[in-house]
Amino acid sequence: MKQQKEDLQSPLSTEAISTKFLYLMHIHDSAFPIGSYTHSFGMETFIQADTIASKEDLFSFCSMYVRENVAYTDGIFVKEAYLQEEMPALIRLEKICDASKNAEETREASSMIGKQFLKAVLPVSEVPSLQEWERLLHQKKVTAHFPIVYSLYAKEMKFDLYTTIMTFLYSSTVGLVHNAVRAIPLGQKAGIEVIHRLIPEIEKATNQILRRSLKDLSNHAVGLELASMQHKYLTSRLFIS
Repeated sequence: MKQQKEDLQSPLSTEAISTKFLYLMHIHDSAFPIGSYTHSFGMETFIQADTIASKEDLFSFCSMYVRENVAYTDGIFVKEAYLQEEMPALIRLEKICDASKNAEETREASSMIGKQFLKAVLPVSEVPSLQEWERLLHQKKVTAHFPIVYSLYAKEMKFDLYTTIMTFLYSSTVGLVHNAVRAIPLGQKAGIEVIHRLIPEIEKATNQILRRSLKDLSNHAVGLELASMQHKYLTSRLFIS
């Protein structure tokens, strides 16, 4: 018991989690202004068609979104951006990211969130790669897709690749759940339960992405792409995408 008390009081016990982890928590706070609450990435089309109308429907959709969409697209871009060391290679990677998004609304949403992320994080963080990315954005050489800027930030903050991918997947998926809770609508308890069930799916997808490369890119979630394309023609909309 005495040894346990000494361990708890030891300064070394505070090093299990770096204080930098709080910065990662900060950018995932619902109040952090990147605008993800204004985007559904086509989900609203399914909600208005009553395809997503219950807690189980939402879980099925989000599971699909992680497994068949993000794990083959943006998750891979997060990984590849993290591994790149040269700016020309990153610019090329972002052009591939842009071209991979067939639906105009999805493509613009990714860029909008990325730009808002830059605006929010740069005044409070000295991140040289993001400062350079903002300069390239002003020169219209990049469009600031969110997977790329997120990866650059996490790498500069010295988070490992696994954490970077996993938190990106978590952020993307949880944002959809929160938006669905408002749009369907569902109770907060239902949203919490869906997120809890999605965590193993996120972990599994993270491990899959670690084994994938640009050769594995696949935009095969056709139903989601069509829903994103149809979204702009909905009679009424809560979300931009």
